[in-house]
Amino acid sequence: MRKEKTIDFQIKWAWHSISRMYNAYAARFDTTMAVGYVLLNIDIENGTPATKIAPLLGMEPRSLVRMLKNLEEKGLIRREVSKNDKRFVRIVLTELGKEKRELAREGVISFNTMIRDKIPLEKLVVFFDVIKDINRLVEEENQKLKAGEITEDLE
Repeated sequence: MRKEKTIDFQIKWAWHSISRMYNAYAARFDTTMAVGYVLLNIDIENGTPATKIAPLLGMEPRSLVRMLKNLEEKGLIRREVSKNDKRFVRIVLTELGKEKRELAREGVISFNTMIRDKIPLEKLVVFFDVIKDINRLVEEENQKLKAGEITEDLE
């Protein structure tokens, strides 16, 4: 099978195209797509517990630690340690972080508006159904692999 005909190639190719577009957009504001993505997943009013951010982003906690340190150094976030339990840390956006978050939000809205204007709703409904099914099947396969089950489909 040619790689261009595989499902994973098409998904990855589309995501890399989107990622390049978002990075070009973010560069205009001296930031990156990854930074915008993290900022968008921090509650703008109350902040977000540090332990909740990695799962929201589908990241490993180790990778997120480096990103949060970088965001803190740039003045986009601050850490608030709970007075009751010093192990509990909430990540809060600074004013600059809120500004950058809004720019990221505008970029996402602009992209989604462009796609919705150019692709008929019926096709988007099918796309969302298919991608939901793919995610479900991949998650089921991940659970089998974690449980040590051998699956013939991947062999």
